[in-house]
Amino acid sequence: MLLDHLFKDFNLDRATGPVIGIRLETADYGSEIPVHQHRQGQLILAMKGGVTCEVSGAIWMVPPHYAVWVPGMMPHSVRATANARICYLYVQPGAARLPAQCCTLAISPLVHELILDMANQPADYDADSRTGRKAAVLLEELAIMPVEQLHLPISDEPRMRRIATMLSDHPADRRTLAEWARLVAMSERSLARLIRHETGLTFGRWRQQLHLIIALRQLAAGQTVQRVAEELGYESVTAFITMFKKSLGKPPAKYFASIS
Repeated sequence: MLLDHLFKDFNLDRATGPVIGIRLETADYGSEIPVHQHRQGQLILAMKGGVTCEVSGAIWMVPPHYAVWVPGMMPHSVRATANARICYLYVQPGAARLPAQCCTLAISPLVHELILDMANQPADYDADSRTGRKAAVLLEELAIMPVEQLHLPISDEPRMRRIATMLSDHPADRRTLAEWARLVAMSERSLARLIRHETGLTFGRWRQQLHLIIALRQLAAGQTVQRVAEELGYESVTAFITMFKKSLGKPPAKYFASIS
């Protein structure tokens, strides 16, 4: 289902405040906003459910209480799991010193509450008003939020895109690099070089990052650790938890408890 209808009463071009917020809730099924762009930078905050944002060259995961920053004029699309709750924050050009590239930001409790508050405010407000002063604090704090690497490098190279699509559709596929190379009519060494060139990662590390993105999305949507481990093709729940902890520093239960 497309999310466009949720914006029918929201005209971003007419908004004049340095930062504007809007809150969305999806229905009982997944939703998406197709590829689009706007002059304002956009911060996507997931309060509940799994949200992913795709830009050229990467898919970014937005676990609950983290946010993805998309600079102005960067084409992107957004997908959300069923019953997700999302806050969008739009930052006018030059209003804050935020990264020039897409990234995931770890959001502090203060910034989290300021974002939720901004989503309840009108799009037009005076700089010296109560809302204007809170907006200034929000933008100042937002500029110092830590950057996290919760993304999957992707590529438009046809052979890479084919492998990525097949693994996304069937993440439990455990074919070796040599088997994938035969599938796309390449030598194992050539495919290894191609993957490294296109993503900056080895095949094993790239597939693990894909599993991590899928796992975060499914766990955020309410699936059990055991179910996710099975769907990703891990031999045991323990093996999956070990991968998750090595990647994010905490096992799934503690990771999601820490951002609740």
